[in-house]
Amino acid sequence: MSISDKPSGRPRGFAPLDYALYTVSVLVWGFSWIALHYQIGQVAPEVSVIWRFATASPLMLLLAAWRGERLRFRLAEHRYFLGLGAAIFSTNFVLFYYAGAHVASGLLSIVFSLASIGNVALGSLIFGTRVERRVLAGGVFGVVGIALMFYPELGGMRLDIAALIGLALSLAGTVCFCIGNMLSLAAQRRGLPIFATIGWSMAYGAGLMVLFSLARGDRFTLEWSATYLGGLLYLSVIGSVIAFSVYFTLLGRIGAARAGYTTVMYPVIALIVSTFAENYRWSLLAVLGLAAVLAGNLLVLRAPRK
Repeated sequence: MSISDKPSGRPRGFAPLDYALYTVSVLVWGFSWIALHYQIGQVAPEVSVIWRFATASPLMLLLAAWRGERLRFRLAEHRYFLGLGAAIFSTNFVLFYYAGAHVASGLLSIVFSLASIGNVALGSLIFGTRVERRVLAGGVFGVVGIALMFYPELGGMRLDIAALIGLALSLAGTVCFCIGNMLSLAAQRRGLPIFATIGWSMAYGAGLMVLFSLARGDRFTLEWSATYLGGLLYLSVIGSVIAFSVYFTLLGRIGAARAGYTTVMYPVIALIVSTFAENYRWSLLAVLGLAAVLAGNLLVLRAPRK
């Protein structure tokens, strides 16, 4: 998978469409956390991932066909789809599911928010993108802010072997997400249509998860409850078809560095939702953390100096 194209010119300011895409991405995935909560139960996590992307993939390919995108690709182009499916639509999700069995969700949010910095580093390393200090500073503000917001949850956590395993799994999942971001950018720069790329990548991701589940001996079952099926519907249609279409479009428009800051904003929305759905109570540290996240958001989103 050679990547020869490099971006040129200075980063531009946000257009109105960029703000809209950014907002939709943050809101949709912010609400996905509670939908994921309803997926935990009788069905193995990796099987739930299969149902999610096996549902989302044909819907995405239908959307691509409706948009007039081509659906047939050369074998060399399918390597991008396989790589993206392996990085984001299978491995990334499973690693975080298993990490959640060892550590608190707050630590998972903190680790995943590191993608805002990881995207900057990988973008510079692979594409030669200039590192903007304000974007890097915004990422640091965001990670610190998320850590403050989840501090009460982390206060009593012991750093034992189980916690270290969970930390390693979540870090690996975050790296997979960042690698997937780079593959998506590379595919877009080669002129591959976004919606068809996502559809094929979801299909590969679901297929890889089937192989993984067969190796584990999982049962391919469904939980016939309103909460599970409702969560699955949300994650498949809104959290996958809509969210990934919006995010990868945003990624191609503003670059991985700034798009990566959405990973900091997801937990903020999740905590706001939890305030109403699960009676989450805001502490002074959480408020300070929110202020740090918003300050980082302003640094990332403001127009670059000319």
